[in-house]
Formats: sequence, structure tokens, C-alpha cells
Amino acid sequence: QVSLVESGGGLVQAGDSLRLSCVDSGRAFSLLEVAWFRQAPGKEREFVASIRWNGRNINLADSVKGRFNISRENAKSTVFLQMNNLKPEDTALYYCAAGAMDNYVYRYWGQGTQVTVSS
Repeated sequence: QVSLVESGGGLVQAGDSLRLSCVDSGRAFSLLEVAWFRQAPGKEREFVASIRWNGRNINLADSVKGRFNISRENAKSTVFLQMNNLKPEDTALYYCAAGAMDNYVYRYWGQGTQVTVSS
């Protein structure tokens, strides 16, 4: 059983940083590919970043390259999304997903954590 819980969101100003966390209480998490997605009001959900079970094969959306990074600590069943130099357009509900089934298709999803960036 995989149950994902995101945290770390908040209200920040443009240029600030935030670190999101995704934690799972199950044992299978360390074997799963994990990703972050986001959805802004009135827009479709979009891919942000992903990381394979071994911490390698990191994939970042072009819109966040150079500003965001994804990492994981399997011993703590946690994946992080470090977000630097935040912009107002980064404002969205950020979701953690695990268990890749196909390109950008994941089996398990969290409830999301809100990130709001003011200008």
C-alpha cells in the first residue's frame, strides 16, 4: 500500500525558495519512480520533475530547469522538490505521484500542497 503525503507549500515572494516533501509510509516507496506535478487554476496538470528509485535518471520540465531540483532519501521514504528563484507562474497545487505505469502516468497520487508566489 502506498499513501503519499505532501508538505512544505506556502505563500512566498518571487525569488524565494521552498522545499516540498513527499512522504510514504509503505515499504515499496524506495523501489518506485516518483514525480511531482502541478496544476494552476484553470490550467491542466503539468509534469514538473521525476526521479527513479535509485536517485538517478532525473527528469525536469523545461520551465523549471536551473531553478528546481528533485532528490530522494529512500531510508526515509521521502522525495524532495527544491524550488529556487520562484516566480508567480509557479503558483499551483503541487502533487506527488509514484509508481510509473507509462510516460507521465503514475499509479499513486497525493492530495497536493499549495504553493503561492506573489510578485
